[in-house]
Amino acid sequence: MFTAAFPSAAMPSFDTGPRQGRLRQYQLQLIERIQAARSGALAARKELGVMLGGRPCLLDLTQLGEIVIAAGVQIQGVPLAQDWYLGLAAVRGRLTGVVDLARYMGEPACVPGHHCRIITFSPRLGLNCALLVERVLGLRQLRSMQAVPLPDAPRAWAAQALRDSEGQQWLRLDLAQLAQAERFLDAGFGGFTDHKDIC
Repeated sequence: MFTAAFPSAAMPSFDTGPRQGRLRQYQLQLIERIQAARSGALAARKELGVMLGGRPCLLDLTQLGEIVIAAGVQIQGVPLAQDWYLGLAAVRGRLTGVVDLARYMGEPACVPGHHCRIITFSPRLGLNCALLVERVLGLRQLRSMQAVPLPDAPRAWAAQALRDSEGQQWLRLDLAQLAQAERFLDAGFGGFTDHKDIC
């Protein structure tokens, strides 16, 4: 027997009332913007900001599926999996693999909390997978950002760093490239033991 890698009991429940209503409205607005991006209306201008291991990151809206509140989502751990592979969860009725991308990147693991979100990959990426993120930071305008040198060795799926007008640095992630990375596709301990990213 094994227990959930990220049990719902560890996730604080949301308060009811006006706060919950505002949160749901915000979630609906994000979903609407993601759908608009798929049609090309926003894709060239905005990306979704998320926090991963204390690091601000950008995700291409056209590569995303849905954003769901992590609280209450039961993630069932699987034996002999890498520590960054949290397990399987039913997301909108679909069995989906959930990955702590911060831990995969070598950052601190995502700490359970009411700000945590699960973001699914777009079906067009061909991988039934989702990412656990610390929080969603909202949409960010790319045209107001400037490219800066990466502090780490570039990876195919994380090859660009940007700085916004307020001086905040963002790591831009390409989930299509990530979905093809050999290490990412091999979540079992029988795969790579040195934890080097091979893209």
